[in-house]
Amino acid sequence: MSRGRFATNEERVVADQQRGDEVASPALAALEGAGIAHRVTRHGRVRSLAEAAAVRGIEPRDLVKTMVVRVEADDHRFVLVPGDRVIAWNRLRTLLGVSRMTMADTADAAALTGYERGTITPFGSRTALPVIADERIAGRTISLGVGEHGAGVTVVADAVLDHLDATVADVTDPA
Repeated sequence: MSRGRFATNEERVVADQQRGDEVASPALAALEGAGIAHRVTRHGRVRSLAEAAAVRGIEPRDLVKTMVVRVEADDHRFVLVPGDRVIAWNRLRTLLGVSRMTMADTADAAALTGYERGTITPFGSRTALPVIADERIAGRTISLGVGEHGAGVTVVADAVLDHLDATVADVTDPA
């Protein structure tokens, strides 16, 4: 993937910020409004989570996926999942005290959040949903989607979890 005249993503971020460029999204406005320190990284479209992690200069476990799960017809949750893990459905169902749940389909997730698949973030979502975060996220610096393809935001996980009043639990398995 070409990065143009910049040797690293960090150099590109600094150059963008010096020019005053910023990814315009409700997610960034929400992060700013919450006072959560963050760094935006732009890298262009990628084909996989592993590729996104590589161009952001992080390990896949530090790129956190925001999944939308459907508990009942009108009851959804965000689930924050480290990039190298998958939802442990049995543990998630037990945590929520339900016998059945599914991933929200692409159209429902977009309608609820205002974001396309692959860009979903709990920040700036059209609908405020309760957040469940895998316990492996706590205490780390992570990268989340920022509501647009080809960009991410790096944040301190604990600040995010506190702001979102997330339920933190063991809800994932290795991928």
